[in-house]
Amino acid sequence: MAQLYFQRGMHEQRAQFEHFFRDYPDYGSHQAGYAINAGLETLLEWIDGARFGPDEIAALRSQTHSAGRQLFGDDFLDWLEQHGSFDNINLRAIPEGRVVHPNVPLTVVEGPLAMVQILETALLNTLNYQTLIATKASRLAEAARGRPILEFGLRRSASLGGNAATRAALIGGAAFSSNVGASHAMGLAPKGTHAHSMIQAFTALGQTELDAFRAYAETYPDDCLLLVDTYDTLASGVPNAIIVFDELRSAGHAPVGIRLDSGDLAYLAIQSARLLNEAGHDDAQIVLSSGLDELITLQIFAQINQEAANYGVDPQRLISRLVLGVGSKLSTSDGQPFLSGVYKLVALQDDGWVPAIKVSDTPAKTMNPGEKDTYRIYDRRGRATADLLAVAGEDLSSDAPMRLQHPIDAHQHRDLAPDDRSRLEPLLEPVLVNGQRVSDPPSLEDMRTRRTDDVACLDPGVRRLVNPHTYHVSLTPDLWGLKNRMMAEARQ
Repeated sequence: MAQLYFQRGMHEQRAQFEHFFRDYPDYGSHQAGYAINAGLETLLEWIDGARFGPDEIAALRSQTHSAGRQLFGDDFLDWLEQHGSFDNINLRAIPEGRVVHPNVPLTVVEGPLAMVQILETALLNTLNYQTLIATKASRLAEAARGRPILEFGLRRSASLGGNAATRAALIGGAAFSSNVGASHAMGLAPKGTHAHSMIQAFTALGQTELDAFRAYAETYPDDCLLLVDTYDTLASGVPNAIIVFDELRSAGHAPVGIRLDSGDLAYLAIQSARLLNEAGHDDAQIVLSSGLDELITLQIFAQINQEAANYGVDPQRLISRLVLGVGSKLSTSDGQPFLSGVYKLVALQDDGWVPAIKVSDTPAKTMNPGEKDTYRIYDRRGRATADLLAVAGEDLSSDAPMRLQHPIDAHQHRDLAPDDRSRLEPLLEPVLVNGQRVSDPPSLEDMRTRRTDDVACLDPGVRRLVNPHTYHVSLTPDLWGLKNRMMAEARQ
């Protein structure tokens, strides 16, 4: 496409593309009612270093047509080697960590047509995946009711995509990760435990589980968290852990706790808590892992609430000691392995911005054309009630009722009286101007705070983990009119 634009003299024409997703993740038995934006800083780092240098040009020069001729012309490759960077693009985006919704532009890229077209795949690959994982992490944080989540997914992630998954999970709701490199890059200490293989190694050499626990405690006396289910959790693992914890405490150290990685986690957590309590270790953490997701977490908490008191264990006290180790189902977004994010041309500059549209036989896939502004409307309770797309520069300051038009169905709309709205917040912020950053990268804490604040502004029905209430994304009448005029013109 870039070569075609070059040959037609269109390659330097300014163009505007939007990145948005069409549907929330649907995991089958449960569904998302919102998403968490992530991946922007990773994309910006890539943009900063991406160039068509001699090696890239040589690789392109080696490509051939099916008839054997050189695919890319030398004149185009000369231009690409000289101008093939993203130095002339402008980029606006919704900041990382914020709640986002379908068909709302998350990223708006403006620049020379050839280069903003070339950016498409890298942008979608980076932003779609991290948004998908951050959304899953936020749902797990909802299910965990404030208990810490440890991200354990690197071993089953998609190769180097595991680092992106860790980053997104830490933005979306995970407190820590066992991924040492990615944790360090994000400014966090990694958190993890030992594996079953450590205990197996000791017993294979004629020693015992207790010997293995003692060796671990000797090496890490102030960070001792023991995996207790290698052989028999309640008959061997927890009793041996208690022996080691008593020895640590006598030596002036505070043991951390135990990890359960198999079996009926709720029942084993209750019984482990009972044994630990009886031994005077009622402050020891209990880390649960093994195939956890949102619904399993809810079920574990429900079972503890129902059964713990039968064994003399305070259910709320036990839940306050839990830590959730979530691996495969987080880093792979189990049940929904991709986000339906797309990158569409919305306008070309030719004596002003000329809107562009794609019309589809599937109404939901007909895009909203033209240069736009994007807003979040908060009601008088301070809750987010709708996201609104408007024609760029449209004046929304009137005290008259605000018409919110459904983006597809002409008969669905609602009017918000001035008393029904407390705030109109622009969502897109400038990120790059002529290829240069306009502000410093946000900290992880900044991104986490955005997520926490935005999720708190959602109605409980939207936050529901199963069959969530629909959050409204609407158009202004002006944008609705533009869309329908362009659809009619395109069909003619």
